[in-house]
Amino acid sequence: MKIKLAYGKQGLWLRLPSTNVDVIEPAFVPGLPDEPSAIAQALRHPIGSPALKELVRAQDDVAIVFSDITRPTPNHVILPVLLEELAHVPRENVVLINATGMHRANTPEELRAMLGPGIVENYRIVTHNALGPSTLTCLGTSSFGTPIRVNTTYLRARVKILTGFIEPHFFAGFSGGPKAILPGLCGEATVLGNHSARMIGHPRATWGVLDDNPIHQEIREVAGLTRPAFIVNVALNRDKQITGVFAGDMSKAHGAGAHFVRATAMRPVAGHYDVVITTNSGYPLDINLYQTVKGMSAAAQIVKPAGSIIAVSECREGIPEHGNYRLILQKARTPEELLRLITRPGFAMVDQWEAQLQAMIQARANVYVYSEGLTEEQIRQAMLLPCRDIEGTLAELLRVHGPQARVCVLPEGPQTIPFVAGNA
Repeated sequence: MKIKLAYGKQGLWLRLPSTNVDVIEPAFVPGLPDEPSAIAQALRHPIGSPALKELVRAQDDVAIVFSDITRPTPNHVILPVLLEELAHVPRENVVLINATGMHRANTPEELRAMLGPGIVENYRIVTHNALGPSTLTCLGTSSFGTPIRVNTTYLRARVKILTGFIEPHFFAGFSGGPKAILPGLCGEATVLGNHSARMIGHPRATWGVLDDNPIHQEIREVAGLTRPAFIVNVALNRDKQITGVFAGDMSKAHGAGAHFVRATAMRPVAGHYDVVITTNSGYPLDINLYQTVKGMSAAAQIVKPAGSIIAVSECREGIPEHGNYRLILQKARTPEELLRLITRPGFAMVDQWEAQLQAMIQARANVYVYSEGLTEEQIRQAMLLPCRDIEGTLAELLRVHGPQARVCVLPEGPQTIPFVAGNA
């Protein structure tokens, strides 16, 4: 059989055996026929909130938070409708804040591509800096003991609006909603606390889980302290078309969106597989190896102990060079040694969470990486196994695992979260 994998911007075709292979995808939901109209209707008839226009006075200062380049949020569709609904507010009263979290700043070219030149040229845009103490305000300590530092520009606005994209998340349960604040607009110490080894290692900190998930609980607590007035979140299909709009009260609208996405993305399977081929959902989600850990994690939910994962991810930005992920990987020779290092009392480095999750996955399965953006040496330095021919690697793994080996393919990567029936 032939199947197209989500890979980079164009996709990648793969030829697979015709037997013992299952393809697991999210239930396809067609895109909305008129996305701007659907967004406008959601703003005027929100969930658990008055209409947006009723919340915002002409004299108000308004902060609108939007996702960075690593997320497929259709900012160029959402923001024009949102700003039109706020046409009664003078432009000088509106600030757009790029919620980069601990990621790099987006370039001017990326901002134009994400937002459209008209918005970039006519509105004030602030890029969050998690490492700049002068740009952050202290809000005390969370109930989990984490110091809370949040973007000052955002906090100064009377009306705070969060935008985003809801998908299953490998340790926060679902993206979107309060994640625009933590990690989106928080300082380094806050992110480190929320993403600590103890929190990441909690059994409820996983895909599709919000209740009793300590990471989500703290994210929601911190976001609530900042008093966001309104959120606008969307769900997307494999073609990056909007399938649902969830606007209004942060908790209620995000909850409704998570319920919608769970119904399409969480897919039961009968048992574990010897080999799982996964993607990282294509560009921009497969922009680097750091992000690719999400696709590995989706596959790890259904791979047998000592099984094999093939992660297919373009990684056009490499490992990447920015951040500490690469540096942390270089501190150990094996995944087991890496896990001991990260969970050692007192160890704390930005990006340790991604390295910890990678090591946890490798404790279960061998992980191969197919990527045109990484050299074989870079893949080996990341303690992963290089794959330059997916079909050839699969054929070799089938010889290793035996003639009855079962294979699963996740062509949309972490847009599909499989689980063994009975273990949801």
